[in-house]
Amino acid sequence: MDAQRAQQISSSPDMANVMYNGQQVYIEHVDQNNGTATIHPINDPNQKQSVPVNNLMEQ
Repeated sequence: MDAQRAQQISSSPDMANVMYNGQQVYIEHVDQNNGTATIHPINDPNQKQSVPVNNLMEQ
């Protein structure tokens, strides 16, 4: 996924099916300058992490 698409997903009111390492995640924030996204697993909002957007996959 590219940073622009990740930003679109994070800004959308609709829930997109985004996967990271085989787990469905929610994109909280996208840093387009660094190409990273702050994400957390759908079922664990306290487990935040920053990952490269190109490691995210839209299903």
